[in-house]
Amino acid sequence: MSTDRDEAIRAIRAALKRRTGRTWSVTGGRGTAWGWITVTAPPSRRVKYDYMTEADRRDLGEALGLDAPVHSQGVWIPAQHDYRTEYIDRAEGRPPSVVAVAYWD
Repeated sequence: MSTDRDEAIRAIRAALKRRTGRTWSVTGGRGTAWGWITVTAPPSRRVKYDYMTEADRRDLGEALGLDAPVHSQGVWIPAQHDYRTEYIDRAEGRPPSVVAVAYWD
């Protein structure tokens, strides 16, 4: 499985669309955050302060197999092979084949 940032973005976006029937904003960071990936509702479904609705927070959390709704600003996936692999698995509805461990202090 590839964990190239752009390929991971495409895989996560397509899997979430397939599983939820709705579009999700899956974007790569810029500048020093270039390798990070953000998953959130598209701008047309966001509310005040660019936050996700409670329903979208819950739906995205469920689609990713998380135990709780996601943060109101979405999910941030760090720039590391294991994180990308984990979230591709989650988006495709599989248990993660690897659970990433933070690589910073």
